[in-house]
Amino acid sequence: MMDWTDRQCRSFHRSLTRHSLLYSEMVTADAVVRGNRDHLLGYDPEQHPVALQLGGSDPETLARAVRLARDWDYDEFNLNVGCPSERVKAGSFGACLMREPSLVSECLAAMAEATDRPVTVKHRLGVDDDDPRESLFGFVDVLVRSGVKIFIVHARKAWLTGLSPKQNRDIPPLDYELVAELKRSYPDLAIILNGGLVDLEACKRELQRFDGVMLGRAAYHTPALLLDVDREVYGDDQPSRSPIRAGEEFREVLVRSLEAGAPLHAMTRHMLGLFAGAPGARTWRRILSERAPGARGGAAISIFDDALDAVRRASS
Repeated sequence: MMDWTDRQCRSFHRSLTRHSLLYSEMVTADAVVRGNRDHLLGYDPEQHPVALQLGGSDPETLARAVRLARDWDYDEFNLNVGCPSERVKAGSFGACLMREPSLVSECLAAMAEATDRPVTVKHRLGVDDDDPRESLFGFVDVLVRSGVKIFIVHARKAWLTGLSPKQNRDIPPLDYELVAELKRSYPDLAIILNGGLVDLEACKRELQRFDGVMLGRAAYHTPALLLDVDREVYGDDQPSRSPIRAGEEFREVLVRSLEAGAPLHAMTRHMLGLFAGAPGARTWRRILSERAPGARGGAAISIFDDALDAVRRASS
């Protein structure tokens, strides 16, 4: 989810769930090695637990990126072998690497040598015309030799020719049963299901046969579903909060960020779906979409306050 799950997004999502593991947007290993690491890797320590998701295909560069990122105290390092975008394909990483399992295994082993934190991999069932069962099981069988124990499986193939990244999220059919077969065949591995999970009930259902689930766009577009995760999934005895209450509590974070110089829109663009399906949702989105861009400084918080007031009035 490049350009989506940035540090501002993660701060917002952490305010909704205390226990869920949050993932960074994918950052290329080359960028970490050569770029502005404070910008690429920095985050609020309150976001823990948080994983750094890397893209790359050179074991040495990935290992160096992991070593450099240790100063930011990430809880997990993840290699993305599932992204189907043209930009990623052109860089010879992402989903196209599913056809090079030995190279991926070398990458993961090098990453593991560079840290004492868990190293995990996110991947698809296969690519293009691959037989999904043959591709998936063959891929995992090779990667197991690298010592990786946690596999996040997006339960679709990736079509690198003929489909856009957006189409790759919907058109290739989901196959949860094949991923369940993988779990039965490798009971000692942690198999995390990803893809097509739209609500908390679906997550709870699949948690009966998988070791975890990963939410992407569902959590982004309808973030209020995260408000029940701690209680429903992690057994936290804290009462669930309403979306309005969550917005009120996050206001303090917005104020601090504005005082630090962040533009309001950088944060509120991730909050547009907080009231999805609730009274006042359209007004909330309109106010933030129209007035937040370009707004900076302490007075900008009044825009957020106006949007939240509109929801309160619609809900009363």
